[in-house]
Amino acid sequence: MCSSDLTETRKAFDIAEESDKLRDAYGRHTLGQSCLLARRLVQAGVRCVTIDHQNWDTHYDNFKVLKNDLLPHLDMALPLLLTDLDDRGLLDRTLVIVMGEFGRTPRVNQYAGRDHWGPSNCILLAGGGIKHGLAIGKTNARGERPDGDPTSPEDLAATMHYLLGIDPNEEFYTPEGRPVKVVNGGKVVYGLV
Repeated sequence: MCSSDLTETRKAFDIAEESDKLRDAYGRHTLGQSCLLARRLVQAGVRCVTIDHQNWDTHYDNFKVLKNDLLPHLDMALPLLLTDLDDRGLLDRTLVIVMGEFGRTPRVNQYAGRDHWGPSNCILLAGGGIKHGLAIGKTNARGERPDGDPTSPEDLAATMHYLLGIDPNEEFYTPEGRPVKVVNGGKVVYGLV
């Protein structure tokens, strides 16, 4: 990174430069201000930004926590982030991924919560070469398992690398000469791109 890029990146962290109206629109909460900061970092040329919105681990009071805290913040900040990136001509070259590390149980537990669930999950992708308005894959009627051809974490990784212009099947070699693939066994989900 050259010094001008570093200056722009440092400047991006000063979200107080944004108008109160825009900061309020994103939401004066951690997720909202983090989404605004992410847009500023992308605009400054930062190539990879992660927003960590914690406490989705709803083992108890799932519906109350979602309704009163998690979903209102996400519903406020995410559409504005996508619109803001698009209005600035950045969305087509910025891949936005909203996901957790696994799904949630299709059944509510004894504490009105939902526990960890590996067999199925929901991930949102936008921008960066992703087709608009698609739903890829489905679960059985109870939301327990994929119905049909499942998309694996490796498939998501292959698709992300493909969108970044990196061949997911390319191999690199360790100093000992052992081949290591960029993505181990995944296939690009061409229906998304």
